Amino acid sequence: MTTVLGLLALQGALGAFDTLYFHEWRARLVARGPEVYPELRLHAGRSSIYGVVFAGLALFSWHGFWTGVLIALLLAEIVITLADFVIEDRIRKPLGGLFPGERVTHAIMGIVYGAMLGYLVPTLAAWIRQPTGLIRSVDAPDALKAVVLLMAVGVMVSGVRDWAATRGSTWARYPWAEVSTPRP
Repeated sequence: MTTVLGLLALQGALGAFDTLYFHEWRARLVARGPEVYPELRLHAGRSSIYGVVFAGLALFSWHGFWTGVLIALLLAEIVITLADFVIEDRIRKPLGGLFPGERVTHAIMGIVYGAMLGYLVPTLAAWIRQPTGLIRSVDAPDALKAVVLLMAVGVMVSGVRDWAATRGSTWARYPWAEVSTPRP
């Protein structure tokens, strides 16, 4: 699990960069209002999944039925990401499109996610044959598990913020003033 968690940590670092630099600093998505809510809802959903997957894999072996739950979460993340690719292009068009560096970051994240899945699939195949249970045993360094757990908290906070922004919560757009999106 060390390689899987290492790749998740890399994915978390790339995701934090994408969120902080492109979504927050450059696009200020949480301050843009209803025009960007579809994208923020997808981000919130994906963040929730990542939070569960990061924490879940750092803490537990997912045996039997739980393996199926984990597989469903991993597949849901893929579906949300594919939908996000389409939605982002439409929503960001009035802003001049997706930033080129953001598109590259997303591509790298897709590669890292695929590599993580490649290392995880044999483990999933073994886990699904085990009696059902979440087993508190993960073969990885404690420091790596702690980093991934910390990332789980961060991605969940980010997801709550994105979701709250879609509900019009003014605290969710802090520190940005409301930004109007130009019409095409």
